Amino acid sequence: MPDTITKEEILAYHEGGKTAITVTKPCDTALDLSMAYTPGVAEPCREIEKNPDLAYRYTNKANLVAVISNGTAVLGLGDIGALASKPVMEGKAVLFKKFANVDAFDIELDEKDPDKLIDICKALAPTFGGINLEDIKAPECFYIEERLKKETDIPVMHDDQHGTAIITTAGLMNALELTGKDVKSMKIVIVGAGAAGIACGKMYRLLGAEHIVMLDSKGVIHKGRQDLNDYKAQFALETSDRTLEDAMKGADMLLGLSRAGLVTKEMVASMAPNPILFALANPVPEILPEEAKAVRDDIMMGTGRSDYPNQVNNVLGFPFIFRGALDVRATAITEGMKMAAAKALADLAKEPVPQYVKDAYGGIDLRFGPDYLIPKPFDKRVLLWEASAVAQAAVDEGVARLKGFDYCRYRGRLAADMGLVLADPCA
Repeated sequence: MPDTITKEEILAYHEGGKTAITVTKPCDTALDLSMAYTPGVAEPCREIEKNPDLAYRYTNKANLVAVISNGTAVLGLGDIGALASKPVMEGKAVLFKKFANVDAFDIELDEKDPDKLIDICKALAPTFGGINLEDIKAPECFYIEERLKKETDIPVMHDDQHGTAIITTAGLMNALELTGKDVKSMKIVIVGAGAAGIACGKMYRLLGAEHIVMLDSKGVIHKGRQDLNDYKAQFALETSDRTLEDAMKGADMLLGLSRAGLVTKEMVASMAPNPILFALANPVPEILPEEAKAVRDDIMMGTGRSDYPNQVNNVLGFPFIFRGALDVRATAITEGMKMAAAKALADLAKEPVPQYVKDAYGGIDLRFGPDYLIPKPFDKRVLLWEASAVAQAAVDEGVARLKGFDYCRYRGRLAADMGLVLADPCA
């Protein structure tokens, strides 16, 4: 935690919880009461019984996400259990609301059996417009998400996997542009084969990557290993690399999802020209930027921290992805929707940065380049760019229930909600 914040101040902040329910319709008179509850409430019930899609019109389903966890893989804390994970899930609900005006309920399930957890989520699904799975350990998280995507009709996303994949893919897209590298010929090293590492590897493959060396706690994932689950086995290579030191030689990119201090200066020095290094261990990365730059002046680097350039922060993803998905009543979050989110972030980083964003980061100059590959979380335009890209991708991929979606009108509405006026809502 930052040195300027004390434990006592943090606990005081969380006192009483961080979220509450707000009533959106008047309930001050007998007439209001009869509308809100019995007998008036029977009318929308009858309409929804006849046409289930009307739940999006007559209830809060269209703007409601469930943040669901069993507390088995809480970032930095491990398997602390469902109840102890509640402050994190409440925090996720806060971010949904503050960044994208999406209402979210945190739901902590005291259930470690994957099939039972799936059954619970399926039973809860009618309440919500989407499900954000959070802090569920691998490999169970893959199985749970896959089943729920197949067996529910609302968007389901395990953010620990896909959030990191989307943000780093955006950074990679822009790094490729700046270096002129071809992703197909790159050697990409991923150290950390958990939920995020495997999801990142899959997304880089969709981008065109063909040579990904992945490492877990036992070293390089290669064809000769007999201890691999089905998810890791997808990345097994025929290679002589066995250690991180081996893998880093000639590597064009390193994605670190492991632990502090794992990468040495010597490893960085052995990388290919113009290397890309995302060291995302928190709070201390695999190698600090100043250490890496001491041996390479051609490196492009990001971390998970706000006090260094190119912060990879999942808040750039999930609120806006669900905003776009909810607004077209999507039945799923597809690979195309995730890639559209990444491309929108990459494109936004090339736009001139508003002064209010620079002021939020101490007045530093922010412009597209090696130290600005990824937009900042407090850039309000992320909502406009990313949500509209995701919504359009959902329509294009045939998973949107909403008929007659108008991209330009939607962007205009989002801008108006933010107090912005667009010269060309279609641009």
